Amino acid sequence: MTALAAWLALPANGLATVFAVALASATLLPLGSEPAVFALVQLNPGLFWPAILVATLGNTLGGAITWWMGLGTHRAIDRLRGKPSEVRVLAWLKRFGPRACLLSWLPVVGDPLCAVAGWLRLPFWPCVAYMAVGKFARYLLMTTALLYLWPQGAI
Repeated sequence: MTALAAWLALPANGLATVFAVALASATLLPLGSEPAVFALVQLNPGLFWPAILVATLGNTLGGAITWWMGLGTHRAIDRLRGKPSEVRVLAWLKRFGPRACLLSWLPVVGDPLCAVAGWLRLPFWPCVAYMAVGKFARYLLMTTALLYLWPQGAI
C-alpha cells in the first residue's frame, strides 16, 4: 500500500495520479477527482490543460467501464430470468438516448446513469462521446472556478 501511495504522489506522478483518481471516481465508487486535479494545477500551473485532458480521459474511460458493467449486468439478469428484462421507470432515458450521458458529470446520479445507459443498450460510442463532453466541461469549469477562488500560492 505504501508503494501505491508513493507512486500516486503529487507532483512527482501528478498526471498518473489524476488519471487513476478520475478513472476510479467515474465507477460506482464514491470518490471525487476534482481535488486531485486542483491540487496538481496548484502545484504546477503549467499542467492546467494536461491535467484537464488527462482527468477527462480517465473519467470518460471510467464511465465507459461503468457502461459495460451495466450491459453485463443486464445480460446476466436476462440469462438468469430466461427472458429479456426492461426498465420501465427509466423510459425518459431511452427517449433522450446517448445525449442523456451529457449528465454523467453530475454528482451521485452521473455514474449510475452510465451503468443504466449500458443496461438499456444505448449505443456505446455516442454515449462515450457525450460523457467526454460533459466531463470535460465539468473539469474545465470546476478547476477554473477553484483557481479563481484560490489563486496560485493562496493555499
